[in-house]
Amino acid sequence: MSMATDAAPLPPTGLRLSLTLALQGAILGTFFAASAAPTPLYRLYQEQWGFSPTMLTLVFASYAFGLLAALLTIGALSDHVGRRPVIFGALALELASMGLFFAAADVNHLILARLVQGYASGAATAAIGAGVIDCDRRVGPLVSSITPMVGMAVGALGTATLILYAPAPLHLVYALLGGLFALQAALIWATPETGPTKPGALGSLVPRVRVPVAARSMLLRVSAPNIALWSVGAFSLSLMPSLVKAATGITSPILGGLLVCALTLPGASAVLLMRPVAPPLGLRICSLLVAGGFLVILAGTHVGSAPVMVGGMLVTGFGFGGAFMNAVRLLVPLATPGERGMLLSAFYVESYLAFSLPALAAGALAHTLGLVATADLYGAFIILLALTGALVRLP
Repeated sequence: MSMATDAAPLPPTGLRLSLTLALQGAILGTFFAASAAPTPLYRLYQEQWGFSPTMLTLVFASYAFGLLAALLTIGALSDHVGRRPVIFGALALELASMGLFFAAADVNHLILARLVQGYASGAATAAIGAGVIDCDRRVGPLVSSITPMVGMAVGALGTATLILYAPAPLHLVYALLGGLFALQAALIWATPETGPTKPGALGSLVPRVRVPVAARSMLLRVSAPNIALWSVGAFSLSLMPSLVKAATGITSPILGGLLVCALTLPGASAVLLMRPVAPPLGLRICSLLVAGGFLVILAGTHVGSAPVMVGGMLVTGFGFGGAFMNAVRLLVPLATPGERGMLLSAFYVESYLAFSLPALAAGALAHTLGLVATADLYGAFIILLALTGALVRLP
């Protein structure tokens, strides 16, 4: 295979570099805003359609299943055909999912919409994650780490605000997001291609998880904290509003949005504040914060204090963002440009398995044990993994 075939195009420079990074970061943030937008609506959906907590976690997990399917099939496609075509396809599919949400008439329609949304998000996550690093290996991981968390905060709090102050809360947010995705789909073609092109695109669609040899040991070492933090995210975006209601009696629709913000905005702050810290030390510190923060959440649950629960979420969120960023910083330098999409795809497969399976288990347990007892078991699982991550030896 010739060197010319494998080489990535020269990245844009100056203003074009800034615009390319800004647009890809904005697209990534919008995808994650859309992923969090249904969280404050889940209670309304439950009231309207009468489904159980188990079904709620299935709706939530269907997003992760769609995302995993994308990562397993087209996660490495952008390493072969370039970043722009994959990002455009993901935007078109996400736009279709907004239409499905808008037209949803029962919980089965909601599951279908989440599946399509997850597949679109999986395609976008791998391609954009690799694309921003193509542009700048220093700034790229920062963009990949901070924009998803800011996006989730904006999506959840924005939806909660629409519930309180705007008409048609189950429809308006999807119409607004759909318009934004349509605009981004047009704009992506105005940016230069930054990814490599090489043969093997069809072969890359065969479902498999491949990790570059040089990154395998590191991926294993960061797995425990990575699973812990994504399990925290899953619980926060699915069952946490119901847990706060069960523990405190608070039913305000703004609650779901505030809880997501309490997780993601400190996470975004951690990405900025932890940059000067060496990745191994940063991962250890943030793993401890995830463990300690969730312990505070459980304490708040048992004393029935929403402020304590939110405080614990703030601490957990800081650990969430810092641990994720440092895991990416430890992994990405171990892959060549032609392997970045493949590595990030494998990393997100692990992440979204942790984002779906524990949440499904929690939903099933909540039906028999209740939310508070389920939270205790779930918290013990997260704390154990986070402490393991803090103790693992890193180079």
